[in-house]
Amino acid sequence: QVQLVESGGGLVQAGGSLRLSCAASGSFFRINDMGWYRQAPGKQRELVACVTRGGTTKYADSAKGRFTISRDNAKNTVYLQMNSLKPEDTDVYYCNAVALDTTTRFEYSYWGQGTQVTVSS
Repeated sequence: QVQLVESGGGLVQAGGSLRLSCAASGSFFRINDMGWYRQAPGKQRELVACVTRGGTTKYADSAKGRFTISRDNAKNTVYLQMNSLKPEDTDVYYCNAVALDTTTRFEYSYWGQGTQVTVSS
């Protein structure tokens, strides 16, 4: 299966920046969509940003104008550049990848372990 490893989270002051990275490894035919989601304890996981293999992007309203998602297909890696961070951005951020299985070509969704983002006021 596919393993996703996130990095780049941490503690920053309001107005600061972070860059999250997520690298995919394992067996897959092709990765289609990749994205970043956030989740607080006891709450639903919410989309922050996603990007297709062709480069089409989508953002949550709260992320528009501040965050930028990008990917490097050669490295099987997706990034989230987070600028002008606000305390309300504080959460655990999870990487997601939708990939086609090598043998069956069926589409599966995979999740990383999450990385903590904390923004202080």
